Amino acid sequence: MSGMEEVKDSNGAALTDGDSVQVIKDLKVKGTSVTLKRGTVIRNISLTSNSEEIECRHEKFKNLFLKTCFLKKVV
Repeated sequence: MSGMEEVKDSNGAALTDGDSVQVIKDLKVKGTSVTLKRGTVIRNISLTSNSEEIECRHEKFKNLFLKTCFLKKVV
């Protein structure tokens, strides 16, 4: 990750590829009628070129981009 900013969750914990994160707020997914509920755990995230976003997969979505300010790292 040379030259890239460090990606951090809402609590300031560093995120890396393959981490698991938990949603801290109910999030409506644009373009669908689905809401990701608070407490939903998303596994195996991928970092993007934007330090404020991550890419992930969920049961109902193949490519989903989430803002890191709505996530916390699961230990």
